[in-house]
Amino acid sequence: MTATHFQPRSAACSQAATRHRTALDDLSDAAQSVVATLRAWRRRMRERDQLSRMDDRMLADIGLTRADAAFLSDKPFWRE
Repeated sequence: MTATHFQPRSAACSQAATRHRTALDDLSDAAQSVVATLRAWRRRMRERDQLSRMDDRMLADIGLTRADAAFLSDKPFWRE
């Protein structure tokens, strides 16, 4: 059995390797960001729909009034 010894990289070579990103990596990051945003918007739409369907007892359980629920459920999905 033989041991393999790796030579340490020079500082310049190491920096170049960490800075090098391909356009495909950037595109992948952008696509993941878009997908995450779409998921968040969909989640907000579902939660706001559920909130609008709750009765007064359920709203009281989570500490909201009917006016609070109406305000929150009327917000557009892209707003937090």
